[in-house]
Amino acid sequence: MAKKSLRIKIHLKCKECGQQNYTTSRSKEIKEKLELKKHCKHCRKHTMHVEEKKLK
Repeated sequence: MAKKSLRIKIHLKCKECGQQNYTTSRSKEIKEKLELKKHCKHCRKHTMHVEEKKLK
């Protein structure tokens, strides 16, 4: 029997334009939302990206 994964998949959404630019994973144990400074191809600059939605 396979083990349950301790990581979940999430989308990262740009705070300025609202586009989903990245998909990544994070630990289930962390309760706060992930925030990273990444490059947005729509804004053409580095902006804050926030965890938006969990994938199944």
